[in-house]
Amino acid sequence: MKTSNKFKAAAFAAIAATTGLAAMAPVSAHHHKTTSQSQPNIVAAAQGTGVHNTLVAAVQAAGLVDTLSSPGPFTIFAPTDTAFAKLPAGTVETLVKPENKGTLTGILTYHAVAGNVSSGALVSLINKHGGSATIDTLAGGKLTARLSGDTIVITDAAGRSTAVTQADVNVSNGVIHVTDGVFLPG
Repeated sequence: MKTSNKFKAAAFAAIAATTGLAAMAPVSAHHHKTTSQSQPNIVAAAQGTGVHNTLVAAVQAAGLVDTLSSPGPFTIFAPTDTAFAKLPAGTVETLVKPENKGTLTGILTYHAVAGNVSSGALVSLINKHGGSATIDTLAGGKLTARLSGDTIVITDAAGRSTAVTQADVNVSNGVIHVTDGVFLPG
């Protein structure tokens, strides 16, 4: 299992390094240094919200804690417990079983983008591309971002639209955007 987790972390990092959005919103060295000293990482921040318990349990079951605690940077679209509760009954319980680790990892990395992509950078990208922007995820899938009024709405490969309910939660290794739904790769 240790070799598998190391391989998964290495693959995750390799995908992050080659994803095009990494350069979209670079973090200055000074800002990153200050941030890393004063703010928790993605996992610690999610553990402290009180509304991301399901996400934290899923990250633990998928063996992604070390990866999402690494320097990154990553942009994470973080579904709340309420968002996970909208899935069909038994979905989360099934996904966190050891035999479904690969599927769970795929779903979780579908919520992650390489780099520190602020909501401002995302809105700029949406406007630049005529009202919608395609985002490459670490899972290899795509998300589509649009604006609905002042709200960023993300559409997954299954055609489900999810609103960003809280943007720009800055953490030491990236940024978290809280969502009211779970993205599904297809």
